[in-house]
Amino acid sequence: MEARKPVSLLKAEDNFAETWPDEPVRFMEDHVDDFLLWCVKNGSSDITIQSDRTVYNEIHGVLYPATYRGIDAADMSVFLNKLYGPEARARLASGRDLDVSYEIRPDRYTRIRFRVNITAILSRGRDAAQITMRVLPSEPPTMKDLNIEREIMDNWSPRQGIVVVTGPTGSGKTTLLAAGNRMLLERPRGCGKMLTYEAPIEYVYDSISSPRSLVSQTEIPRHLPDFAHGVRNALRRKPEIILVGESRDRETINASIEAAQTGHAVYTTTHTLGVANTVQRMLSTYDMEEREERAVALMETLRLIVTQALVPRVGGGRCGVREWMKFPDDVREKLMDMHFTKWQGEIHRMINSYGQSMERSAEIAFEKGLIDRRSYLMLSASTGAGG
Repeated sequence: MEARKPVSLLKAEDNFAETWPDEPVRFMEDHVDDFLLWCVKNGSSDITIQSDRTVYNEIHGVLYPATYRGIDAADMSVFLNKLYGPEARARLASGRDLDVSYEIRPDRYTRIRFRVNITAILSRGRDAAQITMRVLPSEPPTMKDLNIEREIMDNWSPRQGIVVVTGPTGSGKTTLLAAGNRMLLERPRGCGKMLTYEAPIEYVYDSISSPRSLVSQTEIPRHLPDFAHGVRNALRRKPEIILVGESRDRETINASIEAAQTGHAVYTTTHTLGVANTVQRMLSTYDMEEREERAVALMETLRLIVTQALVPRVGGGRCGVREWMKFPDDVREKLMDMHFTKWQGEIHRMINSYGQSMERSAEIAFEKGLIDRRSYLMLSASTGAGG
């Protein structure tokens, strides 16, 4: 076996390469929180715990070992049980990955929160697991922090109707929604009662001062089985604002439309790219015989669609580039006067009059020197001509 380098030598080679000084011979549940707090204190943005490998911290985009010893099956069982519960292995064995939030309270005033994904893998010829823990900010960013365009902010808070935030996995949809929530909470008159249904809960609003607002967050499936149940639950609780983490099936989309029709502002996300594609994808969840009727109901309630992509920023980090379109009365009436199968082309034609195409947003970012030519060309082609 290769001899381990002493801590002093590791420190001399790389300041980030220090491993946990209190690492035990065998991890027990009492060790987990102390270890995670040490990782956060050392600047980790993501912690990866994988069978048969050392734990890794990601610091400024680079992986550094956080333990000397590889995580064996007994250690992994401790982490799974602590982070998810005793049923974790059975759920992984059934072919599911697990998404959950995890929280540490080192004192009564501090909350350290993580978004956790647990996925089954094969390691050394046997079933194993990888746990990825994203360290979440203590409070959501502001719209200004994210450089959100003024027109999006101005159209973010309809009295009633649906606002959809779209983009591929990892494009910052949840962060944008959280920033939007914060903006609503920080208005002089607040926003009344806000109910969120998320899987998992990533941002909390404890530190946001908003005496005229009340936020209630529900985690799917921990508190309720799915998003559709969440919206039906919300309608019995007299909210002003309902946030639905994801609208990916007809039941959830139907429930969101119903909530918007009954006087609520509804915020949700989809995994689509482009305004026109989002409308088409939401309608494609319905059978052909009901699609026309549902198209009218959706268009009656639609108020704003924002598509976001995250691409490398020149000089480091990532840059959000957005396509958006607002749907005022005249746009909705024009679209409802034509067959819904023609909406996609019409939205492409209208988008720069009532919003901004991804192509135009990428061009602006490129001209400002925020993104390189490769990212500009990729985004320009991502949502189709003109959109």
